[in-house]
Amino acid sequence: MELSASLTGAAGAPVLVLGNSLGTTGDLWQPQLGPLGRRFRLLRYEHRGHGGSPAPPGPYSIADLGTDVLGLLDRHEIKTACYCGVSLGGMVGMWLAVNAPDRIEALALCCTSAWLPPAEFWRDRASMVRADGMASISRQVVARWFTPGYRDAHRGTVAGFVTTLEREVVPEGYAGCCEAIAAMDQRPMLASVTAPTLVIAGAEDPATPPWHGAVIASAIPGARLRVIRGAAHLANVSAAAEFSATLLAHLTA
Repeated sequence: MELSASLTGAAGAPVLVLGNSLGTTGDLWQPQLGPLGRRFRLLRYEHRGHGGSPAPPGPYSIADLGTDVLGLLDRHEIKTACYCGVSLGGMVGMWLAVNAPDRIEALALCCTSAWLPPAEFWRDRASMVRADGMASISRQVVARWFTPGYRDAHRGTVAGFVTTLEREVVPEGYAGCCEAIAAMDQRPMLASVTAPTLVIAGAEDPATPPWHGAVIASAIPGARLRVIRGAAHLANVSAAAEFSATLLAHLTA
């Protein structure tokens, strides 16, 4: 599977792979491009059915999505990289750290979970978008990514995420990714992660509350948990400065 991707930055700089959340594209990382781009070569990739990546018939698995990323690294002749992922991107990051530990130098898992039941919820959402398209869920989904206060103060930003979900995400790709989440339980594998790991959670995240991050951090040897106050699911957007500083401190330690 040849994913759509963007590799920017000075040749020779260490590579940082950025994995998006479900329903977003590489534009998710706009707040981090300046701070991270001064230290890293940034590889932003698009999940299946997102941002121009192919959308083969689902269901997918987290292993499928992780294997896609390994293929991308091989295509760009990147032997090792740091990895940071939000939500679904974080789920892929866990898989990579477990199954390709020699490729992942450091790991950041943000607003994510190793197991996100009930599975039926994700299968129902997959069925809905296949039947009725992305607009059937876009506003409801995006509303959960931000606190009410942030939504009120940044209506344009929130509307932009709705537009992206409706125009740049293919229903079959989104549905297949939902089914990957439905089938996922990575908790038994976390103890084998060897990469230095930072877990970031949003204190007001209704999708992956901080205790999901705590489960991950407690299972990965030496992992640290940072909870960002006032942030919901897309903490890298609503608390961009704190998120970026915390991530850089981890990756450059």
